[in-house]
Amino acid sequence: MLVELVERGEPVDQVLFADVGAEKRETLAFVPVFRGWLAERGVPSAIVRYAPKNFKNWPAYRTLTENLLTNGTLPGIAFGRGTCSQKWKAAPQHAWARTWPPAIAAWAAGRRVVKLIGYDASPADDRRYRAVQSLDDPLYEHRYPLREWGWRRDDCERRIAAAGLPVPPKSACFYCTAARPAEIRGLPRAQLRQIVLIEARAKPRLRNVEGLWRQTVKGARGATPRPGSMTAFIRQEGLLDPAEIEAIAALAPRSLLRWQAAVAQSEGARPEMARWMTVFDAFAGDPGDMDSAPSLYAGLERRS
Repeated sequence: MLVELVERGEPVDQVLFADVGAEKRETLAFVPVFRGWLAERGVPSAIVRYAPKNFKNWPAYRTLTENLLTNGTLPGIAFGRGTCSQKWKAAPQHAWARTWPPAIAAWAAGRRVVKLIGYDASPADDRRYRAVQSLDDPLYEHRYPLREWGWRRDDCERRIAAAGLPVPPKSACFYCTAARPAEIRGLPRAQLRQIVLIEARAKPRLRNVEGLWRQTVKGARGATPRPGSMTAFIRQEGLLDPAEIEAIAALAPRSLLRWQAAVAQSEGARPEMARWMTVFDAFAGDPGDMDSAPSLYAGLERRS
């Protein structure tokens, strides 16, 4: 969408990328390349992130993945409650816009800021468009260029390639409920381990869903069969060693809960969730000795 708009000479005043901390590696690799392409054409861009302030549980988190692990839950979409986009994408973009002088001036004059939305002309995005088209936003006028042009994803991919840019995957969390089996097969081992960890941490609270994919799909009417748990799929496909999966599922959540309790009880400066995640990734699927990592409990002072 943006490539075509810029090449047509249509004004694009600002491009925002909302980083939820769980994008696919190909997307993260594409962002600096595309920002450079935009900068060469005089289009400013910025990366925005949701900044949590109130925490129900310790430790503090900064990404969606850390949020799920801290609270022992799954993304809202896994429970049929919509997506995480409002909290982790729309909200930080709006927070940024509230400090952007052109937006401030437009709102002060009673005008709305034109926001470009990348819904395409496919049946899937038809449904998404119908769900929001009647919304009356007092601050933003929503425009859907891809729908104006009748473009679908393959049209976008051809246009990106024609501009000499690498074609990125669709932007989404690597463990999104909407992910297809082929996407999970293509993930690096570190992200597969995090999927196992997320489901294992949330499992005690799950009642009506099996995991990140909600429910098993048997493959009727042309659907791709898959289990409701991504961990089960990873095991079935041999994407991780079974012993590694079992170790993560059995040991890592217990290690995390012990560490969370220590953080909550600490009188000193509390480390954030990123510390535990760094140690988990460093142990690469062998979490049995995580608690002995010198850096994990460093600086935690218990209340007397």
